[in-house]
Amino acid sequence: MFDGPSVAAAFRAAGITHVLWVPDSQLGRWDSALRSDPQLRLVRVCREGEAIAVAGGLLLGGARPIVLMQCTGLFEAGDALRNIVHDLRLPLFLVVDVRSWRAYTLGKTTDTCPLFTEPIMRAWQIPYVLFEPDRHTPADLAEEYRRAWAERRAGAVLLPE
Repeated sequence: MFDGPSVAAAFRAAGITHVLWVPDSQLGRWDSALRSDPQLRLVRVCREGEAIAVAGGLLLGGARPIVLMQCTGLFEAGDALRNIVHDLRLPLFLVVDVRSWRAYTLGKTTDTCPLFTEPIMRAWQIPYVLFEPDRHTPADLAEEYRRAWAERRAGAVLLPE
């Protein structure tokens, strides 16, 4: 289950030092656990592009950040993502909440966020894994982060809502 305490523990286990985000409805439920964890620095930003830029600076300074955002924030942050991942070649890692994913797969929403999230990840050439809450755990998320870090590459986990 992706509850706040489990996610915070997984982030610590992966060696993550900073969590950057603009909380949304689903990821926002982790706020209390992330805020109160003494080993994680929670950094709230105004926009997702700002989160990526700050994460880039932290990476250059030797920290191990992770960026949490909703799919609409991913769309907004494209230029910062391009610069950090492709120009600077930094191992940025994202957790992207894919709003309305379940309703979209059932044909029960007109929200286009799920329609564009994966094509945008492919267009930006960011390796990603689409998690299923019934099959994946916060420990799996930590493992994806560790794998990307070990390979010194960008990566992402998409969490369907």
